[in-house]
This record gives sequence, C-alpha cells and structure tokens, in this order.
Amino acid sequence: MSEFEGKVVVITGAGGGLGKAHALEFARRGAKVVVNDLGGNVAGGGDSDAADLVVEEIRNSGGDAIANKASVSDRDGASSIIKDAVDNFGTVDLLVNNAGILRDRSFRKMTLDDWDIVMNVHMNGTAYVTHAAWQVMYEKNYGRIVCTSSGSGIWGNFGQANYGAAKTAMVGFMNVLALEGASHNIRINCLAPGAATRMTATVPGRPPIDVDDPPPKRAPSLVTPAVLYMCSEDAPTGRIFQAMGGRFSQAAMYTNPGVELGTEASFETFCDNLDTITDMSAAEDGVAKRARQRSGG
Repeated sequence: MSEFEGKVVVITGAGGGLGKAHALEFARRGAKVVVNDLGGNVAGGGDSDAADLVVEEIRNSGGDAIANKASVSDRDGASSIIKDAVDNFGTVDLLVNNAGILRDRSFRKMTLDDWDIVMNVHMNGTAYVTHAAWQVMYEKNYGRIVCTSSGSGIWGNFGQANYGAAKTAMVGFMNVLALEGASHNIRINCLAPGAATRMTATVPGRPPIDVDDPPPKRAPSLVTPAVLYMCSEDAPTGRIFQAMGGRFSQAAMYTNPGVELGTEASFETFCDNLDTITDMSAAEDGVAKRARQRSGG
C-alpha cells in the first residue's frame, strides 16, 4: 500500500501544469485531493473550470477529489481551501503551495500594481493557505508542506524582480517554519521546479512550446517525484530541492567562519581582512550549522 493512501493533500493552482501533475500522482497513490484553482490565466485574469476538470479526471480513474476555486491571495478564500479539506475529508495532512501568476517586465517598466499582485499571490497566498493548514497540523502533530520557489529567485532572471523576490521570500518563510514546526512533526521544504507550463511559456526569450503536448524532458510530471518525497514520512525540513526534466538537485545557502574584528572594527580593518571575510573554502551549509548550534555542538 502506498504511504499516501488515505492522506488528505491540498494542492493550490492544480488546474493545470505542475499542480495538476502533482494532483494526479497523489490521487493515483490513494490520497484524497483538494484541487484548488481560481481558473484564471497566468496574469491572474479570466475564469475557467480547470479545477473541475482535474477532479473529474481523478474520479474517472477511481480516485477521490474535490474542487475549490478560491483565490489564495484572499484571506477568506485561502481559509476556505483548508476548510473544504476538513469538511469533506476530516483533516489535512499535506499541503503543496503551487498557485502563481506572472507579470514579467524589467523593473524600470514594472508598475507597482504588477509588483503587488505577484507578491500577493505567491508570498501572501502561500502564507494565508499555510496559516490555515498550520492550525490543523499543529494540533494533530503531523504535517508536510511544500512551498514552490524558483530558480528565478534563487539565482535571478531578467524581468522578474517581483516574481524572483516572492520566490526567494519562500525560502525565508520555510526557514522559520522549519524551526517552529519541528516539535510538532511539521516539515516544510521548498521546490524550485522547471517544466513546460502556461507560466513558463510566457517568459521572455523562451522558445515557444505546446504546453498541452510538451517535449518529454519538459513534462511537469518529471518534477512531481521531488514533491512526493517532500510530503513523505521521511521528508527532511528546511531544504530546497531543484527538479527539472528528471534531474534533481539540492540548493543551499552557505556561510563561512569569517573574521572577528571586535569593537574597533572600521572600514579600513574590514578591507584589510577582505580575503578572509570572502574566503568560502571552509563554508558550511547554513541549515546544518543552525542545527549544530541548536544542539549545542
């Protein structure tokens, strides 16, 4: 029996692309799925029955799923996603924050409305849904949460200051909740995916791709194994996994020992010690260092 049999998983933005791929695979493995999707286009407008279609596909294959069409960036809407999970399935075990939109422009040309809506959907939306799920998970001493970050935030991508900032914010959000959830068996990690989706098809400079029939190496389903791992019993916490085309890796933030300049530190002494300050030869994974310090090592 699959370890996901009977688990209740909430997936936001699951009407297509990566979210749909995750939803179908969790359902195939026996999970009960809440398919959330507002039904809008990649810029946040329009409406469709995308969530209903995914639910229909899951049910036709013998799975159990319900649809929710609330916006993650609306506090009441975000809360309703988790409420629907609890009302229909009794609880929520797993949460995959996947919903997102794009408003790509160079920062000089970007309006503040473009900035706000992307931050609201990606960062606030993730926080709103997670906050609602956190209460349930904390009480039951169990939960697995995935935040969808991006290489655009971790490494940067031209024309995506709003998107990149929101995606990097996911990492800080994860770092704190990994600490706060540890005592209640709530584990949270970040995914940095790459696949052919409606969103990536709009990124400037990308060659055109048929997202309904993507090249095999760009299939969203090739990202899903990493999501399943982050939702498994053996999931770590506070980690960033990159996944694209069947290739998987981990990204991490490192810190070096640095130098102690004391209370007499000055611009001159800083510059005199710059080689030591910037020497990364003895750098250590920040998550591992934090865990060691907390354990008194």
